[in-house]
Amino acid sequence: MPGKILVVDDDPDILDAVVMILESRDYAVVTARDGIEGLATLKAENPDLMILDLMMPKLDGFGVCKELQDPRWGKFRNVPILILTSVREEASRRRYELETGLELDVDDYIEKPMSPDVLLDRVGTLIKKRKR
Repeated sequence: MPGKILVVDDDPDILDAVVMILESRDYAVVTARDGIEGLATLKAENPDLMILDLMMPKLDGFGVCKELQDPRWGKFRNVPILILTSVREEASRRRYELETGLELDVDDYIEKPMSPDVLLDRVGTLIKKRKR
């Protein structure tokens, strides 16, 4: 079985596109539209991978990453995080470091718009790594 993926993005078009791409390879996909919902879904579904947007209402992707550093989230430490965002990677990493004093600890980073092949390739790699 390919695995379960949580996609957290507030843009319904992006969500639909990513879900379609992932389901085409038989991944089970669960979604959330902001960081608060994303964390609740992470807890409820315990996915094999989280695909996370950075710019979202309520709690953004930076906030989710920061929250996951808390020991209370320890059992989800091994869930890989793939950032999928329109924000350039260097800008995101710099902002996160300035705001938190921490390095943005994610497993991979794709800038939107993404190609379906790149997305599937990266997702496959991260899920294989987790299952090892």
